[in-house]
Amino acid sequence: MKFAVIGGTGLIGSQVVKNLNAVGHEAVPHAQSTGIDVISGQGLGKAVAGADVIVNLTNSPTFDEASPAFFQTSMDNLLAAALKGGVGHFVVLSIVGADQVPELDYYRAKVLQEDILAAGPVPYSIVRATQFMEFMDAVLSWTADGDTVRLPATPIQPIASKDVADAVAEVAAGAPLGGIRNIAGPEVFSLDELGRITLTHKGDGRTVVTDPTAGMFAVVKGDVLTDKDAHLAPTRYTDWLS
Repeated sequence: MKFAVIGGTGLIGSQVVKNLNAVGHEAVPHAQSTGIDVISGQGLGKAVAGADVIVNLTNSPTFDEASPAFFQTSMDNLLAAALKGGVGHFVVLSIVGADQVPELDYYRAKVLQEDILAAGPVPYSIVRATQFMEFMDAVLSWTADGDTVRLPATPIQPIASKDVADAVAEVAAGAPLGGIRNIAGPEVFSLDELGRITLTHKGDGRTVVTDPTAGMFAVVKGDVLTDKDAHLAPTRYTDWLS
């Protein structure tokens, strides 16, 4: 099968391309660096020509109120190119619980992306993943202040990007789901606890202070970013850190 992996040079996309090619498919990475622009539509027709499957792993350049417009325009352009090119399966990566956190512009934008795909003309699959282990350093940086890092006790079920890529490649190579598959890491932590584990492992002497108002995840209510009924990935956080 031939796969057009849009956003195929990023953290997940590059691994999806590698996985698909390793089992004999033809997966081609496409990104701004290869001459495509999902907002203007430049290069999309050529990128998806002859592809059986589009895997869209592009991301909004910002997480703010501009993100819905990015996903609206990019999805409109990609679906038009997919329809014209006769693509039979369109896959996107989204976030577990995205529809439960309307307070976050970016999460609303991801739900919009899902809705556009589901209402579109191409058979589809949505893979929703929990928070990536690779993002923990960024989360710590958002609320770092001197010798302390403030984090809420939001429940998080971190997943390794390798496991996300494995799941996306598996879904992309299969029949369209016509719905959503949730994937998650094998363990649930509170975010403040995860911060302490991370800093301890790195030999970082800063102290994590539990603060229910700190950072982006402070607005999350309950355990909506976790899913114990999801397809559970094998990599544990402490093993990933090692």
